Amino acid sequence: MVQRRIVLPLLALLWISPARASLLEGGALDTAANVISWIAILVVPMVLISGFWWLHIMPEKVAENRKHPQLAAIKIICLLSLVFGGLLWPFAWIWAYTRPVLHKLAYGTDTLDEHGHGGDAVGLEPTPEEPPQVTPEPVPATEDTDGLRRHIQSLELQLAAANAQAQGHGAGAEESN
Repeated sequence: MVQRRIVLPLLALLWISPARASLLEGGALDTAANVISWIAILVVPMVLISGFWWLHIMPEKVAENRKHPQLAAIKIICLLSLVFGGLLWPFAWIWAYTRPVLHKLAYGTDTLDEHGHGGDAVGLEPTPEEPPQVTPEPVPATEDTDGLRRHIQSLELQLAAANAQAQGHGAGAEESN
């Protein structure tokens, strides 16, 4: 049994073939090298450029999904980041994930509304679906102004009475001291 443990490894060592650097030989080795070089020259740069582009467009996609109100600016900074070799990309990424506080204070919302803020944006020209609005005829000024003048006079009389009453109480309070 001890002899078997020694003999089998020795037989295995005698049976080993000499080492070779490649599984392929001759023309097959040259063909494989040509294929690998063409893949390295053509495919790898295309994959790297596509990955670089995809990575720099990701902040734009995040901003679109989150309905960021400054989406157009984030798109521009993503494109500029492509031109400047990725230097602006971290800023675009952070900007896409933040909410603009001042935008919410100014417009009451922190999401993108493509048709104006809350739908209440007023255009300068009427849309074709809407008929032009007709302004009502103005009311003659004499009817409105006479009523307003009477109301102002009654308010002035009430104010004068309140002032006289306050002065009477103020004088009485000084005499009692």
